[in-house]
Amino acid sequence: MILIGGNQEQQHILLNPKMANRHGLIAGATGTGKTVTLQVMAEAFSNIGVPVFAADIKGDLSGIAKAAGTHPKITERINSIQIPDYQPRANPVLYWDVYGKHGHPVRTTISEMGPLLLSNLLELNDTQSGVLHIAFDIADEEGLLLLDLKDLRSMLNWLSDNRQQVSRDYGNVTPQTVAAIIRKLLVLENSGGDHFFGEPALNINDLMRVDQSGKGFINLLYSRELMLNPKIYSTFLLWMLSELFEELDEVGDPDKPRLVFFFDEAHLLFDHAPRILLQRIEQVVRLIRSKGVGVYFVTQNPTDIPDSVLGQLGNRVQHALRAFTPKDQKAVKSAADTFRPNPKLDTQSVITQLSVGEALVSVLDEKGRPTPVEQTLICPPCSQIGPLSDSDWQSSFNQSILKGVYDDAVDRQSAYEILLKREQDLVQRQAKEMKEAEAIRKKSKPARRSNRQSVGEAFTKTLVRTISSGIGRKIVRGLLGSILGSK
Repeated sequence: MILIGGNQEQQHILLNPKMANRHGLIAGATGTGKTVTLQVMAEAFSNIGVPVFAADIKGDLSGIAKAAGTHPKITERINSIQIPDYQPRANPVLYWDVYGKHGHPVRTTISEMGPLLLSNLLELNDTQSGVLHIAFDIADEEGLLLLDLKDLRSMLNWLSDNRQQVSRDYGNVTPQTVAAIIRKLLVLENSGGDHFFGEPALNINDLMRVDQSGKGFINLLYSRELMLNPKIYSTFLLWMLSELFEELDEVGDPDKPRLVFFFDEAHLLFDHAPRILLQRIEQVVRLIRSKGVGVYFVTQNPTDIPDSVLGQLGNRVQHALRAFTPKDQKAVKSAADTFRPNPKLDTQSVITQLSVGEALVSVLDEKGRPTPVEQTLICPPCSQIGPLSDSDWQSSFNQSILKGVYDDAVDRQSAYEILLKREQDLVQRQAKEMKEAEAIRKKSKPARRSNRQSVGEAFTKTLVRTISSGIGRKIVRGLLGSILGSK
């Protein structure tokens, strides 16, 4: 069992690992303790051999790799909850970073991302999205690998150059639409998106490792810079969920999850997402449970999550919410109504009165039923609260079991190189054909007379032109008269 905290009646609040893949929610206003709750749950899963993935939004989760020090507040919390076996400990950690500065580079290919997620990332309209789907279909038919942005750009340019043939088979493709997509690719590239696409692509199995002692690795995605581009952040995490869903086989209901995935700042996933993408998210969340993956959304307010997804989150930790405005008060009531009532607790009132590190908790029992909500003191983590020092982080990262696997990018032959070679071959073939045609034309053409005139020819032509004029006629008469003579 996973200890989350304890209530005022000295009763421990436990999460059954068998129910951990029923997903969950950690919510609360800024500064109420969500990150520490995430840290407590992540190290608890790791301790029972379950790998964890979490986005480190502020960079302060890295302390999970170092044992906690002594602190009066930690001691007080241990005594309040009566944790019998609390032991400070470090946890096995793998560091990741899309930009490759604070962890192993994280890459995927354009093909693996797919047109649906890429359309959302580029914020394409329906027409542009349709053209992007055509580009992917033709690339598949032609066996062209779309690995990075230059591959996709080359494919789109080919689409524009061959639009008449493509439009006949797939529907109208205009140069203006293709140009609009390419401009958005340029914006993505300038915002750092080019770091995300390429090889070696992330192997999902590397997120599901355990160390020699059987503890699950905690995968931390450094996200301070990534959060400057929320669309890349949310699309990347959704892609990762989709990959887990597609790559993992069915396991039903295992005794514990194969992986627990914490999706911090979850509202970014749903903001302005098109309906087709929301349907995809709902499908993945609903079905990935049978793959042994638990998904825990971390956000400020439960109302940030669509009802179709929120209804699938069985394990809930609700930190304090603030009710300063009518909208906030409505959100508090909505959050309170999502819990199974506890006759001893006025949930709606308590939500606004919770102190830092305190939360309302409801988990699923062995039969999958939500337990009555309890006011809970969250356990202190066994690892350091706050980020590692630079030297500690460097030492931890240098010991990574994946050192050297993803560090160097690989640019193998793909759509860009193949289409460029085809274009060069076409230009050379056309040049050769023109040269051969010119040689044949010269060989078959009859010899031409010289355009240069002899002195006699020039005199005769001048004479004829002169005769044809009025003055010429007088000269002729005079000339003839002088020749014939007159008596």
